Amino acid sequence: VASSAIRDFLADSDMHINLALLDKSAFAAGRDLLGEVESYIGTHYEAPVIKPRKPIDVKRQALFKAEERSALFDAPLSRQAHAPVGVASLDALVDNLDEPFSRMLLRLIDTKGMTDVEVYKRANLDRKLFSKIRTGKGYMPGKRTAIALAIALRLSLKETGSLLERAGYALSPAVKFDVIVEYFIAKGQYDIFAINEVLFQYDQPLLGG
Repeated sequence: VASSAIRDFLADSDMHINLALLDKSAFAAGRDLLGEVESYIGTHYEAPVIKPRKPIDVKRQALFKAEERSALFDAPLSRQAHAPVGVASLDALVDNLDEPFSRMLLRLIDTKGMTDVEVYKRANLDRKLFSKIRTGKGYMPGKRTAIALAIALRLSLKETGSLLERAGYALSPAVKFDVIVEYFIAKGQYDIFAINEVLFQYDQPLLGG
């Protein structure tokens, strides 16, 4: 009841509200929803496998590096021409990169016919943080913030992937947090508070901030 009343209030007001709970049992998502998420995790989550590292043969490694150096400095000029590109070439590559995160975000907001206020409220973000993302040149949000914005914009999994790429992130099947978020996007369920309830149940970080 409290959570519902707070949501209604925040729809027309700017305020940061913290709920203090005595234990996790006081904040439980619906059993049916948790069951569906658990099933999705069981199908899509790939626990990371840590392979044992092979012992290093120090002597062979040193010999290999010496051969590499020799090949580099003793190579004829025709081979040295294929050395790494210089600063000018690197600048050209950078100039050809796709649109930055902030520009893509603004384009998506316009495409979806939404307002800035709608977006940062749906994303459970502070207005000042959203303004920083919107106006800051070269500013890159954290992964959870970028995902929260994708949720607010009701993006598909493909669109979410494209937006995250602009900030240098991706959803991974080896990260339980990502799989839970992916479940909601795949199901077209974009209530960030409902998503946070499930993340909380799995001891994962929450969206927004």
